[in-house]
Amino acid sequence: MRQHILSLAPYSSARDEYTGKEGIFLDANENPLGSATPENWNRYPDPYQAEIKTKLAPIKGCRPAQIFLGNGSDEPIDLIIRLTCEPKEDNIIILPPTYGMYEVSASVNNIEIQKIPLTSDYQLDTEKIIASINSKTKLIFICSPNNPTGNLIDRKAILEIIKNFQQGIVIIDEAYNDFSDEPSFVPELDHFPNVMVLQTFSKAWGLASLRLGMAFGNEALIKLLNKIKYPYNINGLTQKALLENIGNIDFVKNSVKTLNQNRKILIAELEQLPIVTKIFPSDANFLLVRFKEAKKTFDYLIEQKLIVRDRSKVILCDDSLRISVGTKEENERLIELLKKYQ
Repeated sequence: MRQHILSLAPYSSARDEYTGKEGIFLDANENPLGSATPENWNRYPDPYQAEIKTKLAPIKGCRPAQIFLGNGSDEPIDLIIRLTCEPKEDNIIILPPTYGMYEVSASVNNIEIQKIPLTSDYQLDTEKIIASINSKTKLIFICSPNNPTGNLIDRKAILEIIKNFQQGIVIIDEAYNDFSDEPSFVPELDHFPNVMVLQTFSKAWGLASLRLGMAFGNEALIKLLNKIKYPYNINGLTQKALLENIGNIDFVKNSVKTLNQNRKILIAELEQLPIVTKIFPSDANFLLVRFKEAKKTFDYLIEQKLIVRDRSKVILCDDSLRISVGTKEENERLIELLKKYQ
């Protein structure tokens, strides 16, 4: 950890000093007359989201004190870099092709980035990763299932990195884990004090607009993240919506089942198209697909108001489009358009 942060006095909000819900609140300079909306949002929300964490912990197989909630997963990504890395001194390791915010957050914080590309089958090059670790390496980011490739990273390889990187923190981004059969690392955190796991409510839970991400780690690490975060980082509307629906696990399970079935059907349809040269294995709610003319295909789909992501310029993703698995009707429309283009 950066030494000055260990001795930092965090901001103390009004809700830090009094955590009760009953009483006359004249402590936070709020508007006592209500809100400019039909529903009142005039009071500051719980800065540590205690009620959510209490309900979330048994779902995730951890303790409430092991949970950090952020404004999307991007917030804990930024915070863990700021917590550990001295600008212009320390470095992080990322494994492209991977989620772009690791690099963006490091660059914003003026942190050196070591890039160790995945192998041709999108797995960890463990020897190169371990060899690249130096005294200034603080973080290693591993995304599994990986974005934009969709595949799971070999668990034994992840464990090898964890074992060989005791000086820093291994961040395992499990944003798409709900769509795979791979067990999460969250229930095993007591065995791995140098691991932080990222998850999200944006995918299987269908709450992308609420911007709520999760980070899991040992209590000491989570306490430090809470120390440097903004006071009220999760708004009251998001907290209310989640508390009212956090028990709706059936929606999550049904979404995963339906989208995985749709993914299987979509793969079968894409395999019949001569313009498709490769469909990469996926354990996520999207496919990375290589086309004969990826850019032209992408432009054509955009003209037809069907939007996918062009990943052709990303390392190891030449001529590839990333396609989210849609509804049955959306996928059928995609195939119809690709047949017309062909």
